[in-house]
Amino acid sequence: MKNSIIFIIVLSFFGCKQPSSSNTVLQKQVDSLQIAVNNAYKPGLGEFMSEIQVHHAKLWFAGKEENWDLANFEIGEIQEALNDIPKYCSDRPEVKSIGMISAPIYNITNAIKEKDEKKFVNDFTVLTATCNDCHKETNHGFNLIKIPDVPPVTNQVFKPQ
Repeated sequence: MKNSIIFIIVLSFFGCKQPSSSNTVLQKQVDSLQIAVNNAYKPGLGEFMSEIQVHHAKLWFAGKEENWDLANFEIGEIQEALNDIPKYCSDRPEVKSIGMISAPIYNITNAIKEKDEKKFVNDFTVLTATCNDCHKETNHGFNLIKIPDVPPVTNQVFKPQ
């Protein structure tokens, strides 16, 4: 009887040490998902900046045509990209300077809400200058942004319909 109890205790002990087949399957799934996450596409800072540059140009033409709905959409797209940069590019030291663009974004958003073309032009000029100030501060002064001369795309109507 004593040997039977010892045998059951030893068997129970070894039974606890053995991973169950469901734990093994679960761990394989976790490992597989971790590999997928590690290999997932992660946009770089350059991709975000290129996206912002296109929206910056489209914003200009929308505002100049007083297409306030489109201008509001474009400033929203810029803000969305700016919000994503710290999430995806936290390893880049330049991200610390992104906050300097907040006030110009706020001001131009208000100009759009007020449908004030003169204020829009002024605030857009400040926005553009702030982009360049940020580029200088982060050793990217060679990347000089300007108020666009021609639309970035030829297949979009900027005049309100």
